[in-house]
Amino acid sequence: MTEPTKHPAEHRLMSPDTELKRALGLPALALFGLVYLVPLTVFTTYGIVTEQTGGRLPTSYVFTLAAMIFTAFSYSAMVRAYPVSGSAYTYTSRSFGGHAGFLAGWSLLLDYLFLPMINYLVIGIYLNAQFPAVPIGVFALVAIVLVTVLNVVGITTIANVNVAIIAAQAVFIVLFVALAIKTISGQPVDLLAPFTGDGSVAGLGPVLGGAAVLALSFLGFDAVSTLAEEAKDPRRDIPRAIIMVTLGGGILFIILSWLAQAALPATTFDDVDSAALDVMAKVGGQLMSTFFVAAYVAGAFGSALTSQASVTRIMYAMGRDGVFPRALGSLHPRFRTPVLAIAIVSVVSLAAELISLTTLANLISFGALVAFSAVNLSVVRHYIGKKRLRGGRAVVRYLVMPLVGFALTLWLWTSLSSTALWSGLIWFGLGVIWLAVLTKGFRRPPPTVEFTE
Repeated sequence: MTEPTKHPAEHRLMSPDTELKRALGLPALALFGLVYLVPLTVFTTYGIVTEQTGGRLPTSYVFTLAAMIFTAFSYSAMVRAYPVSGSAYTYTSRSFGGHAGFLAGWSLLLDYLFLPMINYLVIGIYLNAQFPAVPIGVFALVAIVLVTVLNVVGITTIANVNVAIIAAQAVFIVLFVALAIKTISGQPVDLLAPFTGDGSVAGLGPVLGGAAVLALSFLGFDAVSTLAEEAKDPRRDIPRAIIMVTLGGGILFIILSWLAQAALPATTFDDVDSAALDVMAKVGGQLMSTFFVAAYVAGAFGSALTSQASVTRIMYAMGRDGVFPRALGSLHPRFRTPVLAIAIVSVVSLAAELISLTTLANLISFGALVAFSAVNLSVVRHYIGKKRLRGGRAVVRYLVMPLVGFALTLWLWTSLSSTALWSGLIWFGLGVIWLAVLTKGFRRPPPTVEFTE
């Protein structure tokens, strides 16, 4: 890794103890993103969005994928410009300055802090459904401890665990597709019903509201960008992995949600949080339900593992820059991982049982969509504003596409529930207050570290 530019006031922020190990190639990066998405995450909010849209879950996924693919191109453009840790925080800081960067990073922290939590919650929900005698919180606590230990050990260990998790989910998906097709072929089915719904909920508004919630399903491509300092060739491999994860994940979500609703065209469930179990029982009985829980819990565990790795690296980057306490910007001397940040995320995750699945899903999507909007605008600022690229291709790539991505993410953002919007705005307000304290009433810029590759 090329040494970062060290200004006198910043020299103490950078040392060999703050350099991450470059160990990840394109396959590992794409795998990291896919595991972060969790191919089975389509079933995390399956009941919630199916009820909300009146059976139009695949349609909501189409809208979400349309918004995410434009944003994925924006992330690809920015990681070529700034192949360092920090994701939306780094891109916005370098494009609009430290104040805007802090607020983008603060918004991103909302979804990254809560994404491990939602995984611990669904692990508890589904394991409790199989073993009712054991409380949800006990399963969640065991998962938190295991994830914390693996994150402390290091990123290469996580990459190795990811291989096994993806393999288990791949086997389940193949079996589910086969059984769902068999179920559909044995009953009269309206093949368009999963896109048009059953008529119980009318209008495009609920579909867009569902699409906004589903933004959390696409956080894998964003997570890949946080590993730029651990990639062997970040300018080449990170952009490729981002596009691969976004397209592959989106298409898979649409197919799986269509098959599930075609096999079981229900729009109301006794337990909306574990509605996927109704689908599994329909296509394969109790054995399939048990297999689903095993594969789904493994996927949620993998997502918790990778999401905690990502949020700790964002906290690491912000601590390294002095935006957060500088202790967060240090690494463990043996494992080369940000242990303090990992511990903080684990403590926050203990609140998993106190927040509902619906609320968590909406809050995560709020933070994600705000950060996605900031990255889309950063592309315009960096390439058109600062680098002054002109010409037809540059205008399309660095002006039109990111502005379309910004408009779509803004549209989804305003489609979230009022509870999510107000909660997210309160979080954003807390960020503004902390920024005011940090900069003594906005009279000085937040501390930053300039990187060169």
